[in-house]
Amino acid sequence: MNIHIMKDTDLIAKEASRHFIEVLENKENPVLGLATGSSPIGMYNYLIKAFEAGQISFKNVTTFNLDEYVGIRYDHPQSYYTFMNEHLFKHVDIVNKNINLPKGDANAIADYQKLLDENVRDIQILGIGSNGHIAFNEPGTSFDQTTFQVELDEGTREDNKRFFSDISEVPTHAITMGLKDVMNSKKIVLIAIGASKAEAIYKMIKEEATPDLPASILKSHPNVEIYLDEEAASLLIN
Repeated sequence: MNIHIMKDTDLIAKEASRHFIEVLENKENPVLGLATGSSPIGMYNYLIKAFEAGQISFKNVTTFNLDEYVGIRYDHPQSYYTFMNEHLFKHVDIVNKNINLPKGDANAIADYQKLLDENVRDIQILGIGSNGHIAFNEPGTSFDQTTFQVELDEGTREDNKRFFSDISEVPTHAITMGLKDVMNSKKIVLIAIGASKAEAIYKMIKEEATPDLPASILKSHPNVEIYLDEEAASLLIN
């Protein structure tokens, strides 16, 4: 793991985007692993700026998102498809048929897994939950887990309620890439911002890998870049 601790969250976004821009500039048909949540928004903004400047194109890009809620439509304001469209897709020249997210339907799991197996991600962006989850792989998830439907931990739902008007509106289930799928990426970039991530970050880096902290699986990946603000890194610094 390469660990970068920065005061400026905008610089974190810029540096994270640099890894994606490198892939987009040098690969003929890049395959990108994408994520939702607040952590990657700044990075997506830099990718949009690079596109608008003519530095990169998304015409030959295929994307795979980590997860999607079960029980809400793609056009729901809080679906992850809507998130990606608002923060990246509608601003660049990506071809719609090359955009892949789980369908929010348990019957679609096998189809999504087949696509993931056929398309190794050149680079994957990750956030991390306060309980150490990556994607929606909650504590206790097997390191060998592939795409599956998961019942969301109440802490995860609490973390996500800020995107909804009330906790009762937050879906209880999602479909997510498994930890094995996440690891099947050539490069991983993880962004963690805020004091709420400090304990999970400390345990991920300093303690033994365990399914009780899903992000700790990243210890065994050969190419991981971790970007932290000082609050997320506070337990490491202290």
